[in-house]
Amino acid sequence: MKNGLEDYYVIRGNKKMRFGYTTGSCAAAACKGAAEILLGGVMQKAVTLMTPKGILLTLELKDIRIEGNQVTCAIQKDAGDDPDTTNGILVYATVQKTKEPGIILDGGVGVGRVTKAGLSQKIGEAAINPVPKAMILREATEIAEKYDYEGGLKIIISVPEGVEIAKKTFNPRLGIVGGISILGTSGIVEPMSEAALVQSINVEMKQHFSQGEEYLLVTPGNYGADYLREHMDLPYEKNIKCSNYVGETIDMAIDMGVKGILFIAHIGKFVKVAAGIMNTHSRWADCRMELISAHAALHGADRKTIEALMQAAKTAYGSFFARCARLLRQNPAAQGKEICQKALAEEKGSTWLHEELRKVDPESAEAIHENNVKRVIRALEFYRLTGKRISEHN
Repeated sequence: MKNGLEDYYVIRGNKKMRFGYTTGSCAAAACKGAAEILLGGVMQKAVTLMTPKGILLTLELKDIRIEGNQVTCAIQKDAGDDPDTTNGILVYATVQKTKEPGIILDGGVGVGRVTKAGLSQKIGEAAINPVPKAMILREATEIAEKYDYEGGLKIIISVPEGVEIAKKTFNPRLGIVGGISILGTSGIVEPMSEAALVQSINVEMKQHFSQGEEYLLVTPGNYGADYLREHMDLPYEKNIKCSNYVGETIDMAIDMGVKGILFIAHIGKFVKVAAGIMNTHSRWADCRMELISAHAALHGADRKTIEALMQAAKTAYGSFFARCARLLRQNPAAQGKEICQKALAEEKGSTWLHEELRKVDPESAEAIHENNVKRVIRALEFYRLTGKRISEHN
């Protein structure tokens, strides 16, 4: 069966990637199908659903169950080519007649419950986001009007696999327990959508801010999060992961009225921010060692040091960065060139540094043992600053 998305796709990484539809669309379509069978009295195999994006879906109804004054059916989620943990799951809607007029909507098994303030739903409510909620209620209302039904309806959305899947989502961090959220602002899943990722960061930031956190703790990746947990006396549970979206995180914080952000990140990623690169993914820019080398040059590093720094990008820049940071912590007043030399000595070994001295001042190299790194560096610096050998000066 064609679902209406056959002609919708995006190109990512030179690949054609199919669109899909959200859990919100699944819930609304399942509700429409169940309500149609319950109030119309005619079995349905599929339903059509107009999404907020303006794309008309045709979705097959599955696992239809008719039990007295209620009907249950499901829609299978198709995330297209998006790596979505909910792809393939069944989203159920049970629609039941009630004597009291009005429509009641709630979550059942596998739909999370909100336990913290700051989300679109109140504490204790099912994690059904505003747009899916409106879609579900709209479909139920239209079917009731179609059959002139004046009684009430109770709608329960459930996702049997949701309890386990939720453990792989942001929900535990947001205080949503017991299942997944019913999501989707457009009703359509766009593969590898950055907008969806940024929105998830925004939701978490808003929640922290609403709980009185005027200064946010942000870790772009696992290195920063691990460092926070293992080495810092700060509340790990309050950290927000922003991935590569540093600029968006700052913009959203300003918009919310956040007073400040403490970013805890791997220097290999965050050095890019020093150049104003606000998305740290390598496809946007990868100029880590170029930036370090430029700043080393501004602090007096010579050509050989700069060349060695650039070479470090091809070997073990991470350990080199770590050494620079440690050496600078030990001696905050040190010059950049001294830090670079010492870090390179640790990176490549004292033998390498001693051989560098031997190339320009063989006599000093004979007189200074290679393990005396401080004296070797001093001799190299003397030569590079004056153009003379320290052995001649002595």
